[in-house]
Amino acid sequence: MRATADWMERWQVPLYLAALIVGAVVGLLAPAVAHPAELAINPVLGLLLYATFLGVPFAKIGQAFRDWRFLVTVLTVNFVAVPIVVFLLSRIVAHDQVLLVGVLFVLLTPCVDYVIVFTGIAGGARDRLLAAAPILMLGQMLLLPLYLLLFVGPEFVDAIDLAPFIEAFLLLIVLPLIAAGLTQLAATRTRWGAIVQEIVLGAMVPLMMLTLAVVVASQIAGVGRQLGALLLALPVYILFAAVMVPIGALAGRAAGLDTPGRRAIVFSGATRNSLVVLPLVLALPATFDLAPLVVVTQTLVELIVMVIFVRLIPRLLPAHVDTEDSLPHTA
Repeated sequence: MRATADWMERWQVPLYLAALIVGAVVGLLAPAVAHPAELAINPVLGLLLYATFLGVPFAKIGQAFRDWRFLVTVLTVNFVAVPIVVFLLSRIVAHDQVLLVGVLFVLLTPCVDYVIVFTGIAGGARDRLLAAAPILMLGQMLLLPLYLLLFVGPEFVDAIDLAPFIEAFLLLIVLPLIAAGLTQLAATRTRWGAIVQEIVLGAMVPLMMLTLAVVVASQIAGVGRQLGALLLALPVYILFAAVMVPIGALAGRAAGLDTPGRRAIVFSGATRNSLVVLPLVLALPATFDLAPLVVVTQTLVELIVMVIFVRLIPRLLPAHVDTEDSLPHTA
């Protein structure tokens, strides 16, 4: 079982892309599947987010505070630099409120799950990023409403029916978060808790594949008439990933971090929390029916970008930089 989970984790990017393709093919060839697939989104998402949160080490919050230099840098990049970049890039789609809202939801929330895997593959400090994950999760929950208020305006916030929004937040984020915390606690005290944790974490990639396939299958049939608008989000996502590389690298250098730390900052700044905010986007009014696909489109772009980044970032931030930085400088 462990060997299978390791294999799927190693090949997760092509597996995710395959799931997206399967979902699109099924949704296009059998449009009738859209409604049942849409009904399945919340249960599947709930399981995925439970597995996602289970991988976030809540017990290591204290460890993150001890590495204050890395923590301050990753928080500054994600909650100061990223909002500025997102506001500027979102002007590309500012004329379309549906696109704007979808782009803002996904780009303003830092990833806390598979970014850790990609960081490790690229030789980054995955342990430090793992320890910072709970604080990143809490920060985005608290700051996202403020960013939306600033970037979209109070009229958008006032127009939202909070009941389904709160229901989605409680059922698909708070409940899986509490369940994950209790499972982690049980895993430290009982054998069955440890077994449950290992099984759920091992199912992370299949759950992500299932979620991607179900979401795309439920939405793809209605995309054709708005495909042009959806494609407008692509340059925003590509430019965002490109811009965050030098910003993350410079922030890590300014903080005096070692090469693994700098690589982790770059990946954290460039990777977003698409599937965690997806249930909130799905709870928006019917006039925002394209917004979930705007979010899923970012996932597709990001997976392709990550394939490039795991090769590119080690070349841009080579390990010998640490040695060079430690040498005395002469006039």
